[in-house]
Amino acid sequence: MSTQSTRWGRWLTMVCWLVGVLMPASGAAHPAPFSYLDVRVAPEGLSGTLVLHTIDVARTLGLPDPAVLTTQEAVSAHLDGIVTLMTTRVAVEVDGVPITWVVDGARPLAGQDAVGIAWHAALARPAGHLAIGARLFPEDAAHQTFVTVYEAGSVAWQEVLNRDRVGADYYTGSRQGRLAVMRRFVASGIHHIAIGPDHILFLVGLLIPGGRIGRLLGIVTAFTLGHSVTLALATLAILSPPAHVIEPLIALSIVFVGADNLWIGARGRDVRVWVALLFGLIHGFGFASVLRDTGLPSGALGVSLFAFNLGVEIGQAAIVVVVAAALALLRRQRPQWAARVATVGSALVLCAGVYWFVERVLQGRA
Repeated sequence: MSTQSTRWGRWLTMVCWLVGVLMPASGAAHPAPFSYLDVRVAPEGLSGTLVLHTIDVARTLGLPDPAVLTTQEAVSAHLDGIVTLMTTRVAVEVDGVPITWVVDGARPLAGQDAVGIAWHAALARPAGHLAIGARLFPEDAAHQTFVTVYEAGSVAWQEVLNRDRVGADYYTGSRQGRLAVMRRFVASGIHHIAIGPDHILFLVGLLIPGGRIGRLLGIVTAFTLGHSVTLALATLAILSPPAHVIEPLIALSIVFVGADNLWIGARGRDVRVWVALLFGLIHGFGFASVLRDTGLPSGALGVSLFAFNLGVEIGQAAIVVVVAAALALLRRQRPQWAARVATVGSALVLCAGVYWFVERVLQGRA
C-alpha cells in the first residue's frame, strides 16, 4: 500500500494474512488462503488493487511451480490469464450496471508470495450503490476475499467474502448513495407488506368494521406509530425480542382483532385505535427482523430505517385505500350484505390468526 491511511485500513486483513502464513502447512495445504480487493471511490470512477496469492494463481493457470510468479517477466507472460481470472471471478456493479475493468498492470509483491493487479473503471456519474461479488477460488473451501472500500482517502467499509457469502453491498456517502439507499429500502418495505399475509390480515381486520374516514385514518396512524417505535428500537439493537416470541404474538394480534370485531356491536365501544397502537409495537419487531436480513448499510442507518418504514407505509396505504373503498361501496349499495361480510370476514381473520398462532408456537418448540 502506498499511503498511510491504506496501511491502517488493512490492519485486520494483514493480521489474518500473518496468521495464515505462520500456520503449519500439511500436504497441499494453503499457507495463506486470502485475497484482497481494494476499491477506491471517486466522483469520476473507481480504482483499486486485487492481491492474489501465487499458489492460487498458479493452480488456476495450471502452472507447476508458484515460485515462477515472483518475477515480473513471468507475471507479464501470464498477464492475460491473470486478467481473465480477475474479470471473470470478481464482479462489481455500480447502480446496477457492471463496471468495465481496465487493468493498469500486474506485478509480483516482494516478500508476500502474491501478485498485485492495479485496475480502474470510469463512471458516467458518481457512484451510489456498489454491489461487489467474488468467487475467486471456489475449489478452496477456506479461501476468503477481504474487501476494503475507500472514500476520500479513508477506509469507509470492510467486508469478508467466502464460499458461503459471495457478495455484499456498499452505499457511498454521496447524495447518489443516499438516493440508492432510499430506492432499495422503500422497495423492500413495500415488498415486505405485499408478501406478509399476517400484516395484511391484521390491517384488514382493523378496517372491516368500517367507520368515518377520520376514524380509519386514526387507526392506521396508531398502527404506524406503534410499529415505527419498535422498528427503530430493534434496528438500533436497543431492544430485540427473539423471533420465536414475536411471531406467535403477531398471530395472536390477528386473533384479537377478529374477536374484537365480533364483539364491537355487543359492547358498543370501538377500541381499534388502541388495539392498533398496542399491537403495532409487536408488528414493528417483525418488520425489524426482515430489515436486518436485507443488510443494513452502517453508514446510512437512519436513511435506510426511514426508507424501509416509508415503504411499509406506502404498501399499507395502498391496502387501506382498496379495502376501505370496497367496504364503503358495499355499504352504500348493499347495506344488508355489509353486516354479513363484516361478520364472516372477522370470523375468517380470527380463524387465520388461531392457525398461525398454533403453527408458530409449535415451530418455536421444534
